[in-house]
Amino acid sequence: MSEPQNSSSSSSRAEERSPTNEGTFSGNDGEFFRCLEEFIEQEKRYLKCPEEGPHELRYVIYRHVFNKVIGRATAYRRLLLAVKTEYDDVIGALQRTEDEARTALRTVVASKSHSTSLMTCQRRAAHMRDRICVLRRETAELQEEMKRQKLSEGQRTWIPGLTVAESEDPEALDRHLKHLESQRAALLDWKSHCVSLEVKAELDAKLQAAEDHKDQLSSKNRRLKVLYKLLSLLSDRLSSREHGKQQVPLEEFLESTVENFRQTSGMDDDAHNIDAKLFEHEEPTGVDESKHLEDYLDRFIELFDSAQYEEAALLAARSPRGVLRNLDTMEMFKGVKAPPGSPPPLVLFFQALLITVPAGGELPAGLSLQLVCCFLQRGATQLVTHAVSNNKLSFSEDLGDLLTEHAQKNPRVADVCLALATVVYEACGTDRKTALSMCRRGLIHSAANFMDHCKELTAEDCMWVLCLSPSLSLLQLLTEPQQGRAAILSVGVACSTLLSDPQQQQQQLALQLLDILVSRGPGVLEEAILQDSSSSLDLWTNVASLCSELNRADLSRAVLAVLLGQSGTSVLSPDLEGARLMEHVFF
Repeated sequence: MSEPQNSSSSSSRAEERSPTNEGTFSGNDGEFFRCLEEFIEQEKRYLKCPEEGPHELRYVIYRHVFNKVIGRATAYRRLLLAVKTEYDDVIGALQRTEDEARTALRTVVASKSHSTSLMTCQRRAAHMRDRICVLRRETAELQEEMKRQKLSEGQRTWIPGLTVAESEDPEALDRHLKHLESQRAALLDWKSHCVSLEVKAELDAKLQAAEDHKDQLSSKNRRLKVLYKLLSLLSDRLSSREHGKQQVPLEEFLESTVENFRQTSGMDDDAHNIDAKLFEHEEPTGVDESKHLEDYLDRFIELFDSAQYEEAALLAARSPRGVLRNLDTMEMFKGVKAPPGSPPPLVLFFQALLITVPAGGELPAGLSLQLVCCFLQRGATQLVTHAVSNNKLSFSEDLGDLLTEHAQKNPRVADVCLALATVVYEACGTDRKTALSMCRRGLIHSAANFMDHCKELTAEDCMWVLCLSPSLSLLQLLTEPQQGRAAILSVGVACSTLLSDPQQQQQQLALQLLDILVSRGPGVLEEAILQDSSSSLDLWTNVASLCSELNRADLSRAVLAVLLGQSGTSVLSPDLEGARLMEHVFF
């Protein structure tokens, strides 16, 4: 009666122990089945199952292994589940039969009268054993089928490009081998014609450089063709101009010819990009340079001696390395007279310079000064504006002074000349003359703002500008604090300087400023004096004295009242003048 209890306990131990080795069932199918066999043998040894005959513990082990096989399978999972269900049913029936047999055996032992029932149980047990044998056979067949299926799947990957049937056909294998050999030969032949990546990169770079050079040559060729057409047109026009009666200035003639050429060229971009620089000859280089220069100078002398001043001027302006763009050549044109009805040769020379010198080329300083002087004398202000705006001149302080002087003598063009002078002064860094030019044009606020932001200007420079361009508005702007900052000029210094000036206009300017401070209300003058840290007590005493001398005793008393109102102030001056000032205070 103790054996069934031991079987139940062993079965329970088998059920509890089986899941412990689940982690070892991994890898490919061969490794999987090997692990299953090791698992079965290990469990049999641990549970002490009998080697032969049916046993409940062996059933439990194989049922667990069957679960693992079903979990691993994919194609036959449904069939395996059906087999497992029947297997479980048989095992369950066998267990019920054994339970009934035990019960019957107990009854026989107890009553010794149930031998017939025992025989029946034995027959049922024998039937169950037969069913188990059948299941084992079917399981073995299923395992063989799984092995064959696995073998077929492995054969599909043996030879890429061939089916399983072709892999087993010798003729198909021979054909496939010949095909692979032909492919190998083709690849080796193709490889023999290839180069390395470094060589390919070098060849690509050379090819790209050749393409770029070809594009540059094509562009240059097109440009030379356009230039040839333009020069041919100019040659024809110049020939017809020499025999014509109407004498148009050479500058206008060249500009009109180029403009007409641009319009008639349609959409040609090279023609639209034609400018004065295309008329310049290339500078001579190499061994022929001296010979070229000699021929050039001979041609210039020939034209000049034959009174062909326009052609000579244009040739001098285009001279290589600027050998004829100087004051000596200017003196040559200045010393000759033009035929009646023709412009002066000097004007032709300067016009040629403006035409041929590119923007930013900057003629020499002396030549620039003479050019501006010549054009201003002839009233050609627009040419001066063109030269200054396009930076064709060398800016200097003398050039700005020349423009300023012309503006003072010619009010009609004063604004234009002063504007040009401002540009010149600012380019030269002459800040105080820049501010003065602004003031003379009426740009008072701009001038004050310029002086406020110009760190190079001193108080003496600001007073210099104020004295040369007296303005009450400018004086107020310079002496008023700007956004919490000190004023540009000290009120005391400005008033003392202006009152000391012998010109009445300057004196009146200082008196007007003091009148404005007094008229704004009590305390404004006092605040201006107290905040003026740059002026001493003696300076303000001098201001009061000067006001008294100019018959402005009211202003003198106002200033002295502020000074006497400060703590510690008693006698301003021990001399007679100080006493006289005190009399004004107590008058």
